[in-house]
Amino acid sequence: MRTVNPLLLLILIVTSSVSTQAAELNGAWTIDASACGQIFTKENNKLAFKQDADLHAGGFIVQGKQITGTLQKCTVKSWHDDGQNVRVTASCSDGVAISDVAFDVKITGENSITLSSKEPVPVEMLYVRCTM
Repeated sequence: MRTVNPLLLLILIVTSSVSTQAAELNGAWTIDASACGQIFTKENNKLAFKQDADLHAGGFIVQGKQITGTLQKCTVKSWHDDGQNVRVTASCSDGVAISDVAFDVKITGENSITLSSKEPVPVEMLYVRCTM
């Protein structure tokens, strides 16, 4: 059985949101706001990763239903708002395999979210949006 990369789970989690909140998730997200300039750049008015982004705090970019990490790309398939969290299901590819992943997103502030997953191992991480 193939294990799921924890970073992939986090990237997938950020993908979700109810449709009215989806636009609120657009942007560049990381666990360390002080590393934003080392991870992200803007090219032709679009967010992108810097060449060695994966050597720093890590992060992901959300653009609509697309979530991109330095090594994974995901497309949100569905989301369900239960009042406290948004349950997200996304299809992700690491360039070798495609798998569906489910996780929860909780908007904890205007520029912060908490991503969590119960499988394969319980994980919960706080992410902040970089101002670009």
